[in-house]
Amino acid sequence: MQHSVRSLDSTQPGGGAKVDIEALAKRYATDGGVVVALAGISLTVASGELIALMGPSGSGKSTLLHLVGAMDAADEGSVIVGEYEVTKLSRREQPAYRRQIGFVFQRFHLLPALTALDNVAAPLLPYRTDFDKHSRAAELLCAVGLGGREDALPSELSGGQQQRVAIARALINNPILLLADEPTGNLDSHTGAEIMELLVELRRQRGMTVIVATHDDVVASSCERVVRLRDGDIVDELDVPGEVDADDVLERIGRLDAAG
Repeated sequence: MQHSVRSLDSTQPGGGAKVDIEALAKRYATDGGVVVALAGISLTVASGELIALMGPSGSGKSTLLHLVGAMDAADEGSVIVGEYEVTKLSRREQPAYRRQIGFVFQRFHLLPALTALDNVAAPLLPYRTDFDKHSRAAELLCAVGLGGREDALPSELSGGQQQRVAIARALINNPILLLADEPTGNLDSHTGAEIMELLVELRRQRGMTVIVATHDDVVASSCERVVRLRDGDIVDELDVPGEVDADDVLERIGRLDAAG
């Protein structure tokens, strides 16, 4: 049976969802004992806000994104994204929620046998829509600077171009929230900066809420707020006001790192 998704007219962006995280905890059992991935953290992300999660490997950044995106289940606490109480969704309800969320990862996860156009349209193929899926995908490829490359296979694209395809794919459902896990991690610094500029501009145009997990100070400096995690807990936050000197922001983020 096919299911409907809401209209994805590019002139009517979905807008951003507020994210409320309360006392969120996650633990994993390992051979060496129990690992605390998240230790009961609380965080609010305003509708349309762009925030960065920073911290060393194992600090809980990816786990937090996975719980917000309903890709894993919390042990305690709650996540509310817009009208969805994510931590109470049943397995049958989770797919409908995930169709409202965009995901961008360090690895591009493109299907090698599909063209750029078909990779972007792929999330919609099982569903009935009231618009042409491939026209929508073509619009998004233009929006990320890849107009004219619709028929290119992933192997014919650079790493930065493949990540642009992945971003276009993440936008195909006009998401209310975009989750990006190390989106520049596999790219050189110049290409990574271009990708972050693209995310910032797309977020400005579409009003999405965006949460970016990153190790990169330059990526974090493009965000409105930096939330630093260590050992599954929030240890510091930094608001980044608009129109400030980039070097000053990087220095302040560096002080967070040193303090951590």
